[in-house]
Amino acid sequence: MDFKKQLKEGLLTQNPVLVQLLGLCSSMAITTSLFNGLGMGIAVTVILTCSNVVISLLRKVIPAKIRIAAYIVIIAGFVTMIDLLLQAFLPPLSEALGVFIPLIVVNCIILGRAEAFASKNGVLASAIDGVTQGIGYTAALVAICVVRELLGNGTFGSGVISAEGARILPEPFPAMIMILPVGGFLTLGALIAFTQWLTKRIREKEENEA
Repeated sequence: MDFKKQLKEGLLTQNPVLVQLLGLCSSMAITTSLFNGLGMGIAVTVILTCSNVVISLLRKVIPAKIRIAAYIVIIAGFVTMIDLLLQAFLPPLSEALGVFIPLIVVNCIILGRAEAFASKNGVLASAIDGVTQGIGYTAALVAICVVRELLGNGTFGSGVISAEGARILPEPFPAMIMILPVGGFLTLGALIAFTQWLTKRIREKEENEA
């Protein structure tokens, strides 16, 4: 188990959104403000880590034929807990994320890590995998949110710094297209290209040092 390696995979080389292209539905729908992105990212990180730990603990008990169904039941339990906690303590976030919190149950990131990693590794490694993949997912959402909010609304930190966020661009300048779906896809494409470029540069540097 190499935490540094797993963190690098989560943030860059195996980033759930920018490399594996998983969970794009929610990534495009809710990334119009930093508040939404951070909230969704933290929720997914908690659910991913907890479900990884439980699935790793039960991996030798769950029959192979029903493993996917069992994983979904475990994930659904944690999603329900998070959904109820958000409704109780953070109603504005719960309202903003809406149906996308319950839809975490079928988020390919959660189920994919359960099948690819937690079902084959120990508890500690699975917990670290959940945390690092969650950090990578959150970082990708935050990056998309910052770009879309800044260019679309001209603000930064809406819902986090203040209700309206810090005004960066004068009101006449923001491009409203950036907070529409097309703006989300444009931002995602640019970030994917940047991630591929950065990964290539890091790989070349490592090869030169070897």
